[in-house]
Amino acid sequence: MRERGAKTRALAEALTIVLVAAAVAVVLPLAVITAVAAAGIVLQPALVIVLSIVLTQGVSFGGVALLYLALRSGRIHVPLRWPTSNDLRWIAGGSALALAALSVGLLVVSLLGLGVGEHRIHEIGVEHPEVFLLLIPLSFLLIGPGEELLFRGLVQGRLRQAFGAGASIALASVTFAALHVVALSGPLAARLTTVAVLVLPSLVFGLAYERSGNIAVPAVIHGIYNAILFAVSFAAIPAETGG
Repeated sequence: MRERGAKTRALAEALTIVLVAAAVAVVLPLAVITAVAAAGIVLQPALVIVLSIVLTQGVSFGGVALLYLALRSGRIHVPLRWPTSNDLRWIAGGSALALAALSVGLLVVSLLGLGVGEHRIHEIGVEHPEVFLLLIPLSFLLIGPGEELLFRGLVQGRLRQAFGAGASIALASVTFAALHVVALSGPLAARLTTVAVLVLPSLVFGLAYERSGNIAVPAVIHGIYNAILFAVSFAAIPAETGG
């Protein structure tokens, strides 16, 4: 009974963290961009994306995570250190494994003839290629660190206290992937298929954090993973547009 209560509390706390971060990530960018537009300032698409990333991954995800750590000092320990040689091996291997996991997932989906949702950022990037180039450094500066601190550092860390390593990695990975459904376009079935595929690289991020004991490792892996995808998307624009 006590163990069940501990698991329930861990799930509730992890879910609350995610919901608060998600709510801030929706409201804050919308409020800021609306205020800017009301002031008569016209933002170019690339600047809108940069501002959204800063407010979402940086302020919302990273900020909520840091605020939680400050308010609940000692509740969850998020280890951070300068990467060791073992960490560097995990970064190299984890980056390759995450990309391989995504490729395998997409291959299976293709063989099954299933549709996938398209990220709205990709739609904007095809029309405005400079967006992809801006997102490459932002992958390392904000996207990787902000998302990993929240989902691996806090969510996985809190769940691990009650569920152990394997279950906490799986639960945090599913939660992380599921949150992407709002950023995808297309039929619900296609978006859910994409979410299922995204669980695979997310499992790699979680495993890397568990085995390295250093939040910098999944943050860098995530940054490399995203940066490569954005670079590939940029390179593929001529083929997509027929240019």
